[in-house]
Amino acid sequence: MRRSMLFLPGNTPNMLVNGPYLGADALILDLEDAVAPSEKDAARLLVRSAIRDMDFRGCEIIVRINSIDTGFWQADIDAILPQGPDLILLPKSGSAQDILTADEYITRTEERLGMAPNTVRLMPLIETALGLENAFAIASASPRVAALFLGAEDLTADLRCQRTKEGREIEYARTRLVTAARAAGVDVYDTPFTDVNDDAGIRTDAAYAKALGFTGKASISPRHVEAINQVFSPTMKEIDYAYEVMDAIRLAKEQGRGAIALRGKMIDAPIVNRAQQTIAAARELGLGREDAQ
Repeated sequence: MRRSMLFLPGNTPNMLVNGPYLGADALILDLEDAVAPSEKDAARLLVRSAIRDMDFRGCEIIVRINSIDTGFWQADIDAILPQGPDLILLPKSGSAQDILTADEYITRTEERLGMAPNTVRLMPLIETALGLENAFAIASASPRVAALFLGAEDLTADLRCQRTKEGREIEYARTRLVTAARAAGVDVYDTPFTDVNDDAGIRTDAAYAKALGFTGKASISPRHVEAINQVFSPTMKEIDYAYEVMDAIRLAKEQGRGAIALRGKMIDAPIVNRAQQTIAAARELGLGREDAQ
């Protein structure tokens, strides 16, 4: 279950070593914004060695490569793909063609390495106005695409507006991205909350993202990981209710009834779907039915 994704600069050995112990479901090893051009080669080698030699204790490994309009991205893939990361995070994804370009090169690399097709998935980072307008086309461009990710800092710069903690300026971008991702059948991740000292703010921001339909949220600070994990995990109350819904549906079938009410509310297909999603998430987190009583 990918609730939280924590960025780690690819040129900081101490942060890479500590990464598996910071509580995030996924680690984003960053070769792009966090690394100066003069340090790209060294960071690439460091990340390659970390993936190859470290025990990441079950954390999913995502590598943010450089964008395809730079001279670095193919060297990033050449170095990283043989180590078998789970996903490649593609920054500045602006069109379906960007995805196809990256996909083609990754496919050739997988073939050369003898890897199964689509072993390494893609997560396009949407951080421009063009990318937002093309979000559905990007999400559905290739079976390799596993999720979309909103990058609000670069997006607001491109939109020429001020980035704020309240986030009113990215409301449209958030809802647009969730809609595009769900229409394409992929996951979708919210932008980091950048005030690392605002413990109440991260909870509010994460809860709002969850309410909009985001699968999870990224973080630039280990301090925010616990709050994100808690917000994007089902509560015991939600788990209990989900099992009540499924019990009610099972009872209705046994009694031959076509309609069923629970707590004064009719149980229809969307409610059943949400209950099934909640139970699946609970099981993935190790919360069996006996734990939900």
